[in-house]
Amino acid sequence: MERLPGFRDFYPEPVPSRDAGWSFDARQFIFGKWREAARRYGFREYDGPPLEPLELFTTKSGAEIVGQLYNFVDKGERAVALRPEMTPTLARMVAAHERAYKKPIKWFALPQLFRYERQQKGRLREHFQFNADILGENDVAADAELIALLIDTLRSFGLTAEDFVIRLSSRNAWQEFYERGVRNAECGAEGAYQFYQIIDKLERTPPEESQKKLAALGFSLEDVNGFIASGTPTAELASIIANLAARGLGDFVKVDYHVIRGLAYYTGPVFEAFDRKGEFRAIAGGGRYDNLVKLISGGKVNLSALGFGMGDVVLLELLSARGLLPQFDATVDVFVLIEDEAVRPQSLKLIQDLRATGHVVDYPLTPAKPDKQFKRAQELKAGFTARVEGAATVKIRNLKTREEVVMAAADAPGHIAR
Repeated sequence: MERLPGFRDFYPEPVPSRDAGWSFDARQFIFGKWREAARRYGFREYDGPPLEPLELFTTKSGAEIVGQLYNFVDKGERAVALRPEMTPTLARMVAAHERAYKKPIKWFALPQLFRYERQQKGRLREHFQFNADILGENDVAADAELIALLIDTLRSFGLTAEDFVIRLSSRNAWQEFYERGVRNAECGAEGAYQFYQIIDKLERTPPEESQKKLAALGFSLEDVNGFIASGTPTAELASIIANLAARGLGDFVKVDYHVIRGLAYYTGPVFEAFDRKGEFRAIAGGGRYDNLVKLISGGKVNLSALGFGMGDVVLLELLSARGLLPQFDATVDVFVLIEDEAVRPQSLKLIQDLRATGHVVDYPLTPAKPDKQFKRAQELKAGFTARVEGAATVKIRNLKTREEVVMAAADAPGHIAR
């Protein structure tokens, strides 16, 4: 029986196949870096249920999102969906208890997300994502702080300014451009949404097709390209860039109005992280979404917010391509040899004592020939072997130096630790 399309098996360590990168070791390596970076910036970890009311996502993104979801009616006759993103859950949670938390709120999560959509490079039907958000702060200093976290997270994997860049844009700048140029009074909100969708796909759409769509809204591709080429930062973007430059992170950021973030709820600065060689999809993306908490709470709570998401699929592909994944080896500290079954009880006591002091220990569960046991110790890349010699003595061998010592069993944990 095979797994479902677009989903992954995470074996304990990489296996020699086309799915070699999807190992639990690699996943934990990435999670560890994500958590370490977030905590250095003072973010607290949260989580929410993987199954939410369908309305939570349609309220944010409209009814059209249903086609991208794993959704169904549960046994309680409730319309529900597996979460395709984490931000609506965050908005719901914060709206319910925002008075209990001092502002700004700085939270992060590592959810598994699900979308029923066509598989392609860098995009599956499930993935894990690093979400980091700041709520309750209007100043663009929060935007700079969040982008700095994104940069430092990628740097923690060994990536440099030669590997990636944060392309910074502004929905406010685009809104001003749209309002200045719109000549079709009937465009309204739907026209603005269509405009943003066109701009978001500009780099992936043939120019003649973009020109035709823009013309229908009263714009020309030439004017749009001119605005993008100018790259003139707004006051808010200039402030963010100055903040990052003061940290020594200026080389990681550039203004690029190609970035628009197609999601309709973004309200201010937006950004995406890309590899400089252009070999992969966006590594991460985010921005300011000041209206979402108010929308989710039905107008009861109005709290500014901003955040980003970084998926594990593209990140792992990038790290693999750059040779930045460590060697994942299953290793043990000590392999206890039991060559004489008469000393198995004493050997089990030694094993328990070693484990109690924090050592990783393995041993033969059933009787086995000495050479087979030693081979297993080598397969596990054990640092030491230990063998009970008598009632209270143990012979310990350092497999790297080949040094052997005999000592009291009670002294074995300390010797190995040293």
